[in-house]
Amino acid sequence: MTKYILACLAMFWANDIYSQNTYRAIVKNHETNETLPGASVQLLELAKGSITDQNGLVLLEDVPDGTFTLEVRFLGFETMKIKKTFPLGNAEKPEELFLHNHEDELEELVVQSIRSSRLIEDVPTRVEIIAGEELAEKGNMKPGDIRMLLNESTGIQTQQTSATSYNSSIRIQGLDGKYTQLLRDGLPLYSGYSGGLSLMQIAPLDLAQVEVVKGSSSTLYGGGAIAGLVNLISKTPGEEAELGVLLNGTSALGLDASAFYAEKFGKIGTTVFASYNKGTAYDPADIGLTAIPKFDRFTLNPKLYWEMGEKSNLILGVNLMQEDRLGGNIAYIDGEEVTDPYFEENLTERVSTQLDYRFQLHEKTTLNVKNSFSFYDRSMEIPDYQFSGDQSSSFSEVNLSQVRANTEWIGGVNFWSDSFTQREGNPDEPLDYQLNTFGVFVQKIWSVSEQWTLESGFRVDWQEDYGVFALPRVSAMYEPSELLTFRLGGGLGYKPPTVFSEDAERLHFENILPIDPAKVHAERSAGANLDANYRLALGEELTLNMNALLFYTKIQDPLLLVETGQVYEFQQPEGQLATQGLEVNLKWEYKDFKLFVGYTFADVAQRYNDVNQIYPLVAKNRLNNVLMWEKHENFRVGLEAYYFSPQLLNDGETGQAYWIMGLMTEKYFGERTSVFLNFENFLDARQTKFDTIFTGSISDPVFRDIYAPVDGFVINGGVKIRIL
Repeated sequence: MTKYILACLAMFWANDIYSQNTYRAIVKNHETNETLPGASVQLLELAKGSITDQNGLVLLEDVPDGTFTLEVRFLGFETMKIKKTFPLGNAEKPEELFLHNHEDELEELVVQSIRSSRLIEDVPTRVEIIAGEELAEKGNMKPGDIRMLLNESTGIQTQQTSATSYNSSIRIQGLDGKYTQLLRDGLPLYSGYSGGLSLMQIAPLDLAQVEVVKGSSSTLYGGGAIAGLVNLISKTPGEEAELGVLLNGTSALGLDASAFYAEKFGKIGTTVFASYNKGTAYDPADIGLTAIPKFDRFTLNPKLYWEMGEKSNLILGVNLMQEDRLGGNIAYIDGEEVTDPYFEENLTERVSTQLDYRFQLHEKTTLNVKNSFSFYDRSMEIPDYQFSGDQSSSFSEVNLSQVRANTEWIGGVNFWSDSFTQREGNPDEPLDYQLNTFGVFVQKIWSVSEQWTLESGFRVDWQEDYGVFALPRVSAMYEPSELLTFRLGGGLGYKPPTVFSEDAERLHFENILPIDPAKVHAERSAGANLDANYRLALGEELTLNMNALLFYTKIQDPLLLVETGQVYEFQQPEGQLATQGLEVNLKWEYKDFKLFVGYTFADVAQRYNDVNQIYPLVAKNRLNNVLMWEKHENFRVGLEAYYFSPQLLNDGETGQAYWIMGLMTEKYFGERTSVFLNFENFLDARQTKFDTIFTGSISDPVFRDIYAPVDGFVINGGVKIRIL
């Protein structure tokens, strides 16, 4: 009897063994028939998948009998989904799978800010990306800086901190610019003393994409990312050489000239970005003060890409920038004799380096070592006062990451040093400081099922002056269907105290006392957001994409700059600053037309000593509207309209609501040349038309808050030429 039982079990085991199948496929480009290494191939119901090798070949083993959905993805190509029934008729020969190019690149972008190799629609953390044609459109309007790239995005507002020198900072969901981290390729380069000018000193021609993460992002990037982060992703050399030139002029007598070069020479690749940006003193209101300052800026950014072997590669880069910016009395700037002229002069120099080394320990595990060093020299002068100093910062990190079919995780350690040394100012109360931060972090993304993906992270930071900070973060993504996605996330954050804030920038750091670590502590935050995205096809040619975001962030005991007699002191009264609100984005596409509508509701309030107050310089309601008519690689025409509701000012007054409207055009001539012409703010909405920007005399002005444009209607136009 026993031998019959054993025989039956053997037959059962044999049947189970033979029910496991092996699937082989080669993924190719439908247009060129070239193989696509690195494409993602998955059987969705089994959560089983792999990546194509250098020959475009993928192998999936131990596939049971049955019918499953095969999904194939690759950056820049349309996603393929087909049903496969196993066992296959001819399982020995690899199947050829052909992918079609995807014109809308935004749907197929890899998110870098969350340290993942996944596409944007596959990550639980909500990330907004400005890339492709949208990045090119915004770059045409302001080729000299990235302010417009960000200011016209839902939930983001750039705050001008100087009426005459145009210094600006970025506010996400209504919070002060000091709570946002500005990164370049994941490395912190623009912060602290440079924060008030950073947006104005970054030209966008060499950017591949801009990633925005709203809400606390401290798990991966440490202190400072309470409101969120903006990560500027650089272009990299491709298989074909690239050499492009952009020339732009404005009706305000501005000039922008930029060039970008990229090429690979076997294992070595390089990119070089160079730009010259010039501004002429401009006073559209004819009040005798500059709305656009006189400035000259040079930027040079070369990078080296070295494939050191099959398993390792190295990126080295350096950024050099020099600018002379002078605003104020326009007659004085033009060289005329003026008695007691008011002026603001900023002389800045930046030298920063980047290093990124990756070594593949084995097929799915990678070691990454990266470092950045930034030296920023800035001197500012107003009548009868000078302030200058050097900010030196360095960031070093070692991390280990692993990518499997269902999970991705990364863990590492980093060290961030930030110091400021004052040269000119009040010698009795120098604003010097030194912050050293040591951090340990880990993050995991787990595809629990076809519908659920979880992301969890934890960081511990230690600072000598301010102690230990534990920073957890959790996000979840639920996809009940291909058309509907929900994301829920939240986490903790912190910000170490420094003297560099929007309020201090407005005062040119004059009569400000240094921060005493014994009297203040780090600001701490907690926040959460809920995001829903729905995609709907209303016909063969009409599609609608709807996105809604609910957000909430609370900062405990925020640092305040308080006037005490003749000086200003940073104090930390017991209280809180909270922002809550809603962002809604709608995108309609019909044939060659696209309509974008965005709405932001931001309710930002501060509470001290049981007294509630509205936070100043926040437009509670904002509308973003863009209608685009575009023929791919032929022409594009866009009409924009942006509404800002009244804002409370620091002097207790309320600013007026206003609309900004613009018209942008671009015409292509072949594949290498395009000409663009833009009419920015053609309704000439200016604060100087419906309100004042200063009180007192032109020789001794007391400036009010800037809540609306001061430069008014400006026309710009130019040419983009791709030589290679």
